[in-house]
Amino acid sequence: MRLSWSIALQFLRDGRAQSLLILVGIAVGSAVIVFITALVTGLQGNIVERTLGSQPQIVVKAPDLVPLTPSNADAPRSTVYLSRIDPRPQRLRGIDNAAAVLNAIRAMPDVKAATPVVSGPAFAQRGNAVRAVAIIGIEPASYVRIIPVNTDIVAGQFAVGAEKILIGSRLASDLGLSIGDTLRLTGPSGQAQAFRVAGIFSLGVRDVDERQVYLGLQQAQTLLGLPGAITEIDLTVHELFSAQAIAARIARTFDLKAESWMTTNSQLLNALRSQSLSTNIIRLSIALSVALGIASVLAVSVVQRTREIGILRAMGATRLRMMSVFLIQGGVLGLIGSAVGAALGISLVYVFNHAGPRLFPVTVSPWLAPQAMFIATLAGIVAAYAPARRASHLDPVEAIRTI
Repeated sequence: MRLSWSIALQFLRDGRAQSLLILVGIAVGSAVIVFITALVTGLQGNIVERTLGSQPQIVVKAPDLVPLTPSNADAPRSTVYLSRIDPRPQRLRGIDNAAAVLNAIRAMPDVKAATPVVSGPAFAQRGNAVRAVAIIGIEPASYVRIIPVNTDIVAGQFAVGAEKILIGSRLASDLGLSIGDTLRLTGPSGQAQAFRVAGIFSLGVRDVDERQVYLGLQQAQTLLGLPGAITEIDLTVHELFSAQAIAARIARTFDLKAESWMTTNSQLLNALRSQSLSTNIIRLSIALSVALGIASVLAVSVVQRTREIGILRAMGATRLRMMSVFLIQGGVLGLIGSAVGAALGISLVYVFNHAGPRLFPVTVSPWLAPQAMFIATLAGIVAAYAPARRASHLDPVEAIRTI
């Protein structure tokens, strides 16, 4: 094996120009793979963070009310009834046995955090200005583990409960509210209460910033006419893309309605899948180009070194040794070229983060460079197989006669 390495490296040194050109090609291809993969991964992470930063990954609610079916048990068999069953209106109601369900969900190994929520419609009034809003009653300590509203406070402080509420920046602008002002909230049951604005938040989502109002859990229960009840359980999971399976398991286990972000944001999910697919196609195309480049260089090398190959075969070099010589060349070209390319790709990411538009941060996974190097090295070995096989099957006598 040592002799095979020596011969392979000598062949590469003899064809410096060809080796350098293919190394540049491999380096550029690997750099593109590293940079594009890191860029798309950063873009996806930014999109998911912005989208899911204002909503839970899974929402558990009471099951929908089913239509009431009329009973015809006492009717004669010959009687035919024609009836239309209208869907029942879905009134605001709490989850049965919510405390036990919440504790059971929190105990699930796939669940990262869960919090009780009471939400529903209300009217916000200040003077003659009235806005339809969505009030959300929360337990602050557990809710911020789901949606970090406390990090998005632009004025005042994160405080809810008693007479303190949080409102969105657009709602504050529409109603002319500032910290310490009073806002009157009226629930669908007619209950009304005046609250003091303790903080103003901005989650960066227009609908959220102009409609949502956060208040204490008990205050929301009173306004919505649901004393002691919770309307939903919001939760996050350890693995983001396993949310759909976990939601289905919760729905089956507790006979409740559970929706994941993958259901409510199906267009986003399709966009993420399309981005991943396009990235994989680019990586495959570049790997194929690298493999073809290595194969072409080594094929030319076999033709140029036919005489040397014949001499080595006549001196006792086996077919396996000759094949290993060219496989080693392919692997070395792929490894060195991809190592240089990975370093170049990481440099491009650094330039993008510090001199680019800075729309979102791009991080390089510690596994990305080794993966790119492995793919390029494997592509080099596979590409070298055909030239290596041809070299190993050359007849020594005929090869020596070749000029």
